[in-house]
Amino acid sequence: MRDRFRTQIRDEVKAAALRQLAAGGPQALSVNAIAKELGVSGPALYRYFAGRDELLTELIVDAYADLAAALAAGSSFAVAYRAWALAQPHRYRLLFAAPLPGYDAQSDRLIAAAQEPMNLLIRALTPGPPPPPALSAQLAGWASRRGVPDVDPAVAVRAVELWSRVHGLVSLEIEGNFTSMGLDPAPLYDALSV
Repeated sequence: MRDRFRTQIRDEVKAAALRQLAAGGPQALSVNAIAKELGVSGPALYRYFAGRDELLTELIVDAYADLAAALAAGSSFAVAYRAWALAQPHRYRLLFAAPLPGYDAQSDRLIAAAQEPMNLLIRALTPGPPPPPALSAQLAGWASRRGVPDVDPAVAVRAVELWSRVHGLVSLEIEGNFTSMGLDPAPLYDALSV
């Protein structure tokens, strides 16, 4: 019973935090404001999350897991990535905007959470032309550190390039740049065909 109650409170805190993110971005995340919204004291929430950074980490890990699930369920990486980001731009920004000052966005836990969406992309690709030797060595090191040591550098470079293209398109779309250009970006995603 106690574990179920703890899980319920943690879920309510995360839901309130997501509402704050949607309204004002990561800078708006406030444990005290969440406590007020939930009708408890700020210190009471510290029984469930050690502080803002722990709460932020939980939200990021959850977002990466949800993104990976959306990518796995989609027929096209680019289209599924776009759909997830457009449905939840506040969570997309949480993952890919500049980190908050003082927050360790490169922690092992966050890097591991970010790897699953990339693994899905790597598994969907075939090798392209081999990258230059210096880049091959960097990509092999990156893949090895991320627990995918046998990735062909030609696949890894395609994954990084494609992720960058999709990320750029989504970022431009979410911020309204295609609207101001009078473009429907859907054909741009379709052209990526992954």
